[in-house]
Amino acid sequence: MTSIATAHWTLVAWRAGRSWRIAAQGPETAATTAPVPPETEFLGIRLSLGTALERLPTDRLVDHDIEFPDVSRHSVRIFGHTMPLPDYDSAEDVVRRLARAGVIVRDPMVGELLRGGSPDATARTVRRHFLSATGLTPGLVRQIERAREAALLIRTGAPIAGVAHDLGYYDQPHLSRSLGRFLGHTATDLRTGESGQLSLLYKT
Repeated sequence: MTSIATAHWTLVAWRAGRSWRIAAQGPETAATTAPVPPETEFLGIRLSLGTALERLPTDRLVDHDIEFPDVSRHSVRIFGHTMPLPDYDSAEDVVRRLARAGVIVRDPMVGELLRGGSPDATARTVRRHFLSATGLTPGLVRQIERAREAALLIRTGAPIAGVAHDLGYYDQPHLSRSLGRFLGHTATDLRTGESGQLSLLYKT
């Protein structure tokens, strides 16, 4: 499938046969092709922007992932803390346990910025702090989220020219370049269904 760009960290668990594996995927700055072996079950947990693994520098996982090797059929050990493997019903509880254990942390300044607040710091300091917390600049995050919003609108039948105008693209070629970079497909592909399966392209 096409793994689209995302500003968020993702916890991914997958099972092939009876063996489970689990990894943390950092932000992705461009669309890539992700293998989907047959008879494999996947579960992804998309963390809120500004949330990351406490012991890993964010820049190390931009466009990369880290797999946790200590996995049994029922649990995974992450930085010394044993957690149950998540499923669709327990995902939020697993995230709460990871937060209580200090395995994942959320930067409060990122949350304040997303709520429209104005931290008491210079613009340069805020930008540097945002980059340190998320691995990405605020501008790149906005580009990724705008491309995702455009794709959702196009898939629902919204006119491509109207989407480009409403979301602030200069013109349709500008929209096309953005979709190609961040989603790996053109607006026409999205409209006709030729884009196939795209990761994380749904309303949350």
